[in-house]
Formats: sequence, C-alpha cells, structure tokens
Amino acid sequence: MRVLVIGGTLFIGKLLVKRLLSAGHEVTILHRKPEHPFGRKVKNAVGDRNDAKSIREALAGMRFDAVYDIAYDWERGTTAQQVEATAKAVPGDLTRYIFMSSIAAYGDGLNHAEDDPLASDLNSNDYVRNKAGSERALFRMFHESRFPVVTMRPPFVYGPENPFYREAFFWDRLKLDRPIIIPGDGNRLMQFVYVHDLVEACFNALEKHTAPGRAFNVADEKPLTQVEVVNEFAKVVGKTPTTVRVPREMIARAGGNVFQEPLYFGQYYDLPPITEAVGRVKRVLNVALTPFAVGLRETHKWYLKHAPERKLDFALEDKLIRQARELVRPAGQA
Repeated sequence: MRVLVIGGTLFIGKLLVKRLLSAGHEVTILHRKPEHPFGRKVKNAVGDRNDAKSIREALAGMRFDAVYDIAYDWERGTTAQQVEATAKAVPGDLTRYIFMSSIAAYGDGLNHAEDDPLASDLNSNDYVRNKAGSERALFRMFHESRFPVVTMRPPFVYGPENPFYREAFFWDRLKLDRPIIIPGDGNRLMQFVYVHDLVEACFNALEKHTAPGRAFNVADEKPLTQVEVVNEFAKVVGKTPTTVRVPREMIARAGGNVFQEPLYFGQYYDLPPITEAVGRVKRVLNVALTPFAVGLRETHKWYLKHAPERKLDFALEDKLIRQARELVRPAGQA
C-alpha cells in the first residue's frame, strides 16, 4: 500500500513507520521539517498539518491508499475543522484513515466503552474538545460517504523513546534514592498502554475489513492508582520507594505544574481519572496486550542506555516534602 503518515518522526509515529516498512508498504511522511530519520526509503512531504492548502501543495502529484493521522499541534492545538480539512485534502482512493485520538475524548468518567458519548464541544479543555470534535467530524464523514475512518483512543502511552518526562521522571529520582511526592491520597486511577501495542493496533487496522467506522480503546486492562504506579516503577529497579503524600492545594500554592516544569509527579500524570474498558481491540484487531510490568522492564532497558541527561532541579520538591512532613510531625517534636 501507499501509506501517508502525518507526523511519524517521534515515539508512536517512528515505531509505526518502521512497522509499515517491515511489511513492505510504501511510506511517505508529512511534517514540517525538510528531513526525517528514515533515509531514502521513506518519502518526505513538507507541510503544516493544520493547513489544508499546505497539505494539498505538499502532496501534489501523489496518491495514497491509506493515511495515519497521528500529529497533534501542542502549541496551537489541532481543531476538528482542521482534521476534517486534512482528511479531505489527501489525494487518492483511501481504504483507511486511521486517526490517533485519545482517552481524553471521553472528557471524564471511568470504564468507558467505545460507544459511550464523547465530550461536548463546550468542554473547557482545548485538547478534550479537539479530540472529541475531530472524531465526531470523521465519523460523520463515514456515515455520509463511507469515509473509511478508524480511531484509536489510548490513555497514557509509555515505552522507549517517550518524549514526555514520565517514566524517566521516576527513575531519575529512584536512582538518587529521593523521596517521591504522591499528590493527595494517591488514589487517582491511571491507565496505560505500551507503545508497541498501540502501534500493533494501528497496523492491524490497516487491512481488517471490520475496522472502518469504529473506535478502539487501546490500553492495559487494569487501571492503577498513583501509589501503585510508583510502586511498579520502583519494582523495575529493585527498590522500595520512599513516598510523601502532599495535599494538592499545597502543590498548587507552591507553583507545581502538571504539564511543564516545575513538575512534581511526571508530565501530565496528575489529572482527573479517565479509564476505559478494553475488549474490542483484542477481539477485532487481535492485539495481545503487554502486561505493564513487562513493558516497564523493556522501557527501563532503553532508559539505562539512551535516556538524555537532564539538569534536575529539586527545589520545589524539597520544599513540598518539607512542608508535608511538618504537617504530620507530632506536636512538640522539633
């Protein structure tokens, strides 16, 4: 097949391109840079995924059988209108348009099935609104013209080459035997998916005739509390973590940030819980899900060899840990 990957140079996209090449597909990457890491075996198209005119110009003279739309513009956002315009701008007789959505498309709530309602267009979170609206637009195209869309709804994706400071956040601290902050009571649920499982679901959707018109939750079957997550990270390195529970109000007052430095619990890792039920992806796309402990061990091997050196600043964490310990110190104890 002639396959277009929108994105394709980082993490999920990089693995997906390698998977497609190994199966003999002809791959073109569309992104904003004049080069990519795959050499001559992958064609390069330079364009802005948020600009349909730019996409049409970049793909002029080409035709495709399938598209993977996995790029989201984190600086500007990528709206439903822009995703729909992209889908209509790609030349060819498409048999698949596989869109990378997110568990965030549900907005909130636990144990969502794929047919549950998605978040409203009035949702206050741009990312939630954009992912939910994009899916609605693409599925409307499916119902109107049988546009062959498939959507994927992963939760937190982990694995080798993760560009977000998540797994490495905890291993950096465990390596130094530092206490790890637990936000609040540590009972917020988190759900994960190993990046190789997500790529396999995307790949298998390419030719599965029952995939178009459907969404797929792709995740580990068992959500974990934040405390359980920290314990799993620690098990990989053979340590028992020292944890300190810190009220979220205290974290907010001190300037702790969920999305960027100064972080206190891994990038994006302290959000209101959303979880999903998993079954369709195993049944329809034949994906065997990797146990979290197994995926973490493989990720840690990569971390030991390739994790970038970071200039770590523990000032915020030290302050929060000190304040939290003072809260629970018995009266009269110095």
